[in-house]
Amino acid sequence: MSQMQMRSATGSVDVPLLAVETFGRDLRGHLLNPSAQGYDEARAIWNGMIDRRPALIARCHTPDDIGHALRFATEHGVFMTIKGGGHNIAGLAACDAGLMVDLSAMKAISVDPSARTAEVEPGVTLAELDAATQAHGLAVPVGINSTTGIAGLALGGGFGWTSRAFGLTIDNLLWADIILVDGRQLRTSPTQEPDLFWAIRGGGGNFGVVTRFCFSLHPLGPTVLAGLVVHPLDQGRAVLDHLRDCAEGAPKELSTWAVLRKAPPLPFLPAEWHGREIIALAMLYAGDVAAGERATARLRGFGQPIADVVGPMPFTAWQATFDPLLTPGARNYWKSHNFSGLSDGLRDALLEYASRLPSDETEIFLAHLGGTIQAVVDDATAYGARDAEFLVNVHGRWQAKADDDRVISWARSFYQAMTPFATGSAYMNFLTADEVDRVPAAYGKNFGRLATLKASYDPKNMFRANQNIAPAGG
Repeated sequence: MSQMQMRSATGSVDVPLLAVETFGRDLRGHLLNPSAQGYDEARAIWNGMIDRRPALIARCHTPDDIGHALRFATEHGVFMTIKGGGHNIAGLAACDAGLMVDLSAMKAISVDPSARTAEVEPGVTLAELDAATQAHGLAVPVGINSTTGIAGLALGGGFGWTSRAFGLTIDNLLWADIILVDGRQLRTSPTQEPDLFWAIRGGGGNFGVVTRFCFSLHPLGPTVLAGLVVHPLDQGRAVLDHLRDCAEGAPKELSTWAVLRKAPPLPFLPAEWHGREIIALAMLYAGDVAAGERATARLRGFGQPIADVVGPMPFTAWQATFDPLLTPGARNYWKSHNFSGLSDGLRDALLEYASRLPSDETEIFLAHLGGTIQAVVDDATAYGARDAEFLVNVHGRWQAKADDDRVISWARSFYQAMTPFATGSAYMNFLTADEVDRVPAAYGKNFGRLATLKASYDPKNMFRANQNIAPAGG
């Protein structure tokens, strides 16, 4: 047998084994097939619902490795996916019978504390980046689960606990090195390939593979004021109304999210509350601890909470607070909406569906956005949902395949119940694989420009394993 059958964009393609062998020899990293040691570990991704078997996995160690992989896929018409942290909810890093380009070994980080910048390779996780920057009392705004990969997070926009204070992850991107589909390596910035720089700030992996990011950093920590105030769900209406009142005019340094779920067996919660429905206000103040105590006093001095564990703590510890609830391997299905405000209708939908959660691990996140995120105009970057004041992520999570239909049906029903109150835009990193129809609306008025640029940089849509932007005219 002198050929290997692999997946193409439209079906299958026969690739000469000699070409596969040459590709493998060209890599400084490793080319794995299904019989190779480490194959199953390399193909694994965060969402346990996704179980796909690539024909080849290119474990890249250098930008040249990535260029070899892109040229191989392009020359032979092979379907390819790109894996950074493998955390994407839609499972877009994995494919059956195609080529997985795995960047997870590329973990170099270089922090310049005097310039307040960090250069980061695409295999870096948020925990690794936070550790490197916090060693100097600096931070870049990233997400809330520290096992997430920086590349996918940043290319989709990127927001978390410090975004109200410091903007989106992409708002802090100074330049990026990127490899195009034809293997060309170039730098993109406000002055170098500025259209491409605009596109990758929110346009996902549609335009190329970023091999190095350079972020600006902000003074923060290493100690911050953060923590949880936990209330019974039956007080949820009053708690959400109070959150709405406090959010109006809140300082940009204060980020507060409501988390509705069944109480996990955490040591600071009384045992009689374990497994019962709660609403927790998770908060962080991105500034002086004493100022944070004053800024959170109104939020904390309300009702009769089960627990209040807000206090000074290492920023890196807070960034990992939700990691034990978001470990890899569980089955996950999400639905998400953006909102201009916390309306009564949205509040009532949140409480109705939180009262009938389909699993112990399912949770609902209501994130307060705004602040510095809204200081950037909508068309300054591809990310175009800056008017959102709140975001809801319906996070269905469970263990047994037999529960798929029940949990997914609940999430979809909840999504429909919130739709009348939503803006219509969406955060691309929260979209599932069955939501391709939402992509144009998610980008809004920026979608047309993105499609035009896609036709310029990837006319054959080789980078299609993403929340895809099809080339204009094609």
